[in-house]
Amino acid sequence: MKKRATISGNTQGYIAILNTWLAQHARALIFSLGQIYKNPIGSLLTMAVIGVSLSLPAGFYILLDNAGRVTANWGGSMQITLFLNPDLADQEIVSLAETLRQHEYIDNIKLIDADEALEEYRRYSGFSEALIALDKNPLPAVILLNPARETIAAGEGEQLLEYLQKLEAVETAQFDRQWANRLFAFIEIFQRVVIVLSALLAFAVLLIIGNTIRLAIYHRRAEIEINKLFGATDAFIQRPFLYSGFIHGIGGSVMAWILLITSIKLLEQPVVKLAGLYASNFQLFSLSSGEVMVLIAIGGSLGLLGSWLAVQRNFKAIGLS
Repeated sequence: MKKRATISGNTQGYIAILNTWLAQHARALIFSLGQIYKNPIGSLLTMAVIGVSLSLPAGFYILLDNAGRVTANWGGSMQITLFLNPDLADQEIVSLAETLRQHEYIDNIKLIDADEALEEYRRYSGFSEALIALDKNPLPAVILLNPARETIAAGEGEQLLEYLQKLEAVETAQFDRQWANRLFAFIEIFQRVVIVLSALLAFAVLLIIGNTIRLAIYHRRAEIEINKLFGATDAFIQRPFLYSGFIHGIGGSVMAWILLITSIKLLEQPVVKLAGLYASNFQLFSLSSGEVMVLIAIGGSLGLLGSWLAVQRNFKAIGLS
């Protein structure tokens, strides 16, 4: 019985400590919200600056994501064209096409036999009357194949081209390697620029939050000193400032999201119109719900980190910690 009473007493003690801890955090949160409510213009301006800082890297991320979706549909611009030996039998051509279709580095293929190639040439070349005089079809069968995007990005397009050129059935293989290499090199450079820019803007957010908390500490210095005289702990005094930075970071993330949605809405119609000129149904994609939560988490984390650094530095500078 005594043991059960001891366990019950310990449980009640832990619950009381937890309730006290939650009450202190709730008080700090409400107090921080009250301070923001007392200075709405300054708080909104701070959140707006944070929102702009966060919206830039997020906007570049959306741009890269949409660029990836566009280039994924540009397989026709990254085709390898195989001109086959004119002496091949139809069965050999079909067999070669089936073999290539199973290759791991190839996404899809299209077979154009000699008769189809001649008909297409007659339709678009403007020499249809001259072709009538020919006794034999001079055009070979053609295979159009799309290398896997990962193959080109990994620099393995050269190996695939060499493999195809060595096939006895292939007379000539053509591949616009320079265009593909330049495209993915540019995308890779842009990705690194986005990473560097994101790091710089994250540092800017830390400075913005830090400066905001620093001003709040100096404005409330007398109040902090009085609380210190009455035995308030450092954690008790610092907690409202940490919540303030966290709230500003969350607010900045929400504003960044609003800016991104507005920008995409403004660009949506021109992009759809441009895509229609190329017979495409492409539409701009925005952040998914999961990515929005990540953006908010990043903003909150930067706000909390910036406020913590400002609190630690400024409390020591004024001799309160």
